[in-house]
Amino acid sequence: MTVRVDWRASVALVGTVVKWLTVPLLAPLAVALYYGDGGLAAFVATIAVAFAAGSALERVGDPTDLGAREGFLMVALTWLAASVVGALPYLFAAHGIPGVAAATAPGSALGGPVNALFETMSGFTTTGATVMEDISFETHSHAILLWRQLTQWLGGMGIVVLAVAILPELSVGGAQLMEAEAPGPSIEKLTPRIAETARALWLAYAGITLLEVVLLYGLHRTGHAPNMGLYNAVAHGLTTMATGGFSPEARSIEAFSGIVQWVIVPFMFAAGTNFALIWQALTGDTDALFGDSEFRFYVGVVGTVTALLAGLLFTGPTLDVAVGPIAGNLEASLRHAAFQAASIVTTTGYASMDFAEWGAASQYVLFIAIFLGGSAGSTGGAVKMVRWLVILKSLKRELFVTIHPEAVEPVRLGGRALDEDAVRGIYAFTAVYFALFVGATVFVAIDATRIEESLTALEVMSSVAATLGNVGPGFGLVGPMGFYEFLPATTKLLMVGLMWVGRLEVLPVLVLLTRAYWKS
Repeated sequence: MTVRVDWRASVALVGTVVKWLTVPLLAPLAVALYYGDGGLAAFVATIAVAFAAGSALERVGDPTDLGAREGFLMVALTWLAASVVGALPYLFAAHGIPGVAAATAPGSALGGPVNALFETMSGFTTTGATVMEDISFETHSHAILLWRQLTQWLGGMGIVVLAVAILPELSVGGAQLMEAEAPGPSIEKLTPRIAETARALWLAYAGITLLEVVLLYGLHRTGHAPNMGLYNAVAHGLTTMATGGFSPEARSIEAFSGIVQWVIVPFMFAAGTNFALIWQALTGDTDALFGDSEFRFYVGVVGTVTALLAGLLFTGPTLDVAVGPIAGNLEASLRHAAFQAASIVTTTGYASMDFAEWGAASQYVLFIAIFLGGSAGSTGGAVKMVRWLVILKSLKRELFVTIHPEAVEPVRLGGRALDEDAVRGIYAFTAVYFALFVGATVFVAIDATRIEESLTALEVMSSVAATLGNVGPGFGLVGPMGFYEFLPATTKLLMVGLMWVGRLEVLPVLVLLTRAYWKS
C-alpha cells in the first residue's frame, strides 16, 4: 500500500509544539520555587524531557509542505503528545495522582500512568473529570495543582491555535490546522492573515481571563470572599474561561460565597459564546453578536434550563447548604439554577453544590443539558448549539415539505441558505456522536461488573456523556464531589480516548482510522 500522507511532516510539527510546551511549564516551576512545598524536581525533569523529545521529533521530517491530511494527523497527534508530556509532572512528583506512588507494587504498574494520563487528558481537553480523591494543599503541592489548571487554559482556546499564533513555521498551513482543531463546524477568519486571527482569539481569551481574575481577587480584598486569595483567583480564572472546571478546592465553587458564584456565572456564559463574535463586539461591532442566530438560540437555551431548574429547586425538597435552605429561597434557587445551567450547558463542570442531592427531575434536566454544549468557536464541548439549531431548522423544513412536496425550502441560518452537504455533515456528526455514547456506555457497564463495581444506569451514562462531551462531572459516584479513580484501568483508558475524540470533534480523529485517508 502506498501511503499518501506525509506523516514525517506531521510528526516534525508535533515535535515543535512539544518543545514549546516547556514555556508554560515554567509557570508551575516558578510556583514551586515560591511556595517550596514540592514539585520543583518534577517540573525540571519534565522540561528536560519535553525539550529533548520535541527536538528529536523535529528532525523526523520537513514540515514545509503541509496538506489537509497532514493537518488532521498533526492535530490529533499533538493532543496525544501534549497529554503524555503533561502527565510527566504527576509521575515524577509521585504524589500528585492516586496510584502513582504505588505504581511499582505488584499488579499496579498500569495504575499510576493511566491515572496520570487520565488527569492530563482531562485537563488539556477541558473536561474536568478527575481521579483525585483528595484535592487539597495538604496532599498536593501548589505547583502540581496549578499545572492542572494551566493545562485546561492552554487547551481551552486550543494548543494548535496558540502555536499558529506564535510560531512562524505554522503560519502557512495554519488555516488547515485551526480548522482541524476548531471547537465547532468552522472557524471564522477575522483578519486577512490566519496567524493574526489566532492572535486575536487568544487576546480576547486572555483579556477576559484577566478580567475575571481581577474581579475575583477584588472580592477577596474587599472582604466578600475571604478564601479567594490570589492563587485561587488565578486558578479559577484559568479554568472558567477554558470551560474546564478544575478547582483547587475539593468542594468546587461551593467553597466560596454566593457573590463569587454570581460573578463566575457570566464568565462561564462568555466562555460558551463564539469568541469570534466576542472579538467583533469588543472592536465595536455589537450587531454581529446580538444579530447572530446561534447566539440568540444559546441565550434561549441557557435561560430555559435556568428557569426549569429554578422552579424545581424553589418548589422542591429543602436542601441545606452553607448559606441556608434552597426551597422557598428565591435568591438561592436562582443562583444555583443559573450557576449549574451555565456550568453544564457550557461544559465548564463547576458545581455550586452537589447537584446529586437534587430531586430526580432536576438531575434529568442537567443530564439532558450535558449533550447541548456551547457555541461553535467557543471553548465549550458536547454537540454545540449551532448543530442543534440546524437540526431543529431541518426538521421544521421536513415538516413543511411533507405538507408541500413541490416546495424547495433550504435550511437557513442567519439569513443564509446552508449547503445540503453541511446539513448532512451535521447529521453525520450527531449520529456518530451518539453511536459512540451508546457503545461506550455498554462497555463501561460491562467493565464495571467485571470488577464487581455497582454503578447505577445514570452513573454509567453520565460518566460517558461527561467525558465524551468534555463536561467533567456526572452523577452519583462520578458527580461534582466525586472522582473517577475507582473505575477499572480499561474504562479509564476508554474515557481518555473519549475525551480526546470529543475535544477534536470526533470525525477528524475517526477519519485517521479509515483506509481511504492513508491510501486514496
